[in-house]
Amino acid sequence: MADESVLSARGLVVRYGGVEAVKGLDLQVPRGQVIGLIGPDGAGKTSSLRVFAGLLRATAGTVEVLGRDAWRHRRALHHRLGYLAQRFALYGDLTVDENVQFFALLLGVNDWRARRDMLLERVALAEFRDRQADRLSGGMRQKLALACSLMHSPDILVLDEPTTGVDPVTRREFWRLLADLVAEGLTLVIATPYLDEAERCSRVVLMHQGRVLADAPPAELRALLPGVIVEVAAQPRTLVAGALARVQGVVDVRPFAARFHVRLSSAEGAVDLLRQALEGAGATVEEVRVIPAGLEDTFLHLTRANERASGEAA
Repeated sequence: MADESVLSARGLVVRYGGVEAVKGLDLQVPRGQVIGLIGPDGAGKTSSLRVFAGLLRATAGTVEVLGRDAWRHRRALHHRLGYLAQRFALYGDLTVDENVQFFALLLGVNDWRARRDMLLERVALAEFRDRQADRLSGGMRQKLALACSLMHSPDILVLDEPTTGVDPVTRREFWRLLADLVAEGLTLVIATPYLDEAERCSRVVLMHQGRVLADAPPAELRALLPGVIVEVAAQPRTLVAGALARVQGVVDVRPFAARFHVRLSSAEGAVDLLRQALEGAGATVEEVRVIPAGLEDTFLHLTRANERASGEAA
């Protein structure tokens, strides 16, 4: 059933000595969904994924995967869960074929040769099967790691920033592969630093300083941003930034590529207000327009709000 939970975390806490990396995480993952964990370095994403995969024991709380405690039944879980680590974890001196064969034999896969051939064709590595893993490009290595993690036909696949450092074309190809797998019934839990990848997820879990700040589909997450976003293209940039920050009703001014994203508390008259302020300051105004809030806008708003709240509590 689509709403069947295949992974459940309640009050998950992970500590390393005196450092609390994950602080009371609650998460439900329905079968067949793509759950994206996003957040800055140190947010607790990798620690959470390692507990989900039975590779790390929780300090407190419970995690059940496919109806079993992730730590106590970790050996059995490894036959039903695939894990793709953030760093390339295969054997560089073995060929593509040998790496896949190693994982197949390790996990006791029957008829592994046929499945190996199918997976290598699927990830477009069949013609490189005799090449050593160390001689593959970064994107090809990640495709090989994906093939290895799928050899035992897992029910759920956990991926830790699988496309970091991969070129944009390979990233698109990688996500096309993942979309096909989800269409076939695989459940994905993926950590990603890329907000365009988060847009592809069924739900996005925003983590910061070990806590979940939001857990919602991308469209609902964008709606959490108060006010309105106005995109400004004007020159010179230093003058523009200062002029925008002085406008009454402006909550935040942030450079965004060659433009600025300006958040105002109210949409009424926002465009005219900013244009007049810029022209009055002597700026050359190219464009001022209201745009829909993006995930990055919401992400920065929520993380900054959490930082302020943490600072006040301290």
